[in-house]
Amino acid sequence: MMKVPELVSRYKAGQRDFRNLNLIAANLRNLNFAGANFSGSNFTGANLTGTNLSCANLTGANLTKAKFSETNLTRSNLSNSDLSGVDLSRANLRQAYLTGANMPQPI
Repeated sequence: MMKVPELVSRYKAGQRDFRNLNLIAANLRNLNFAGANFSGSNFTGANLTGTNLSCANLTGANLTKAKFSETNLTRSNLSNSDLSGVDLSRANLRQAYLTGANMPQPI
């Protein structure tokens, strides 16, 4: 399991391929991961509030109960991801690809 400081360090060094990571309950608040590939990763219960995930690949990711409040998901690929119980309040989903995604149920 990759720890958050290592993930941030690798991203800053230019790495963008982070497929199939286990980031359960990780605090990724206000970080920049624009263009990163997190396909197949597990973000269950993670805090991504204010995070920049524009143009990120989250295909098939488990995002159950993650916090995406004020997150930038512009042009991100969320196809076939599980967004059950996700907080998307004030998230930017402009031009996001959501085909096959399991969307949160309205309250």
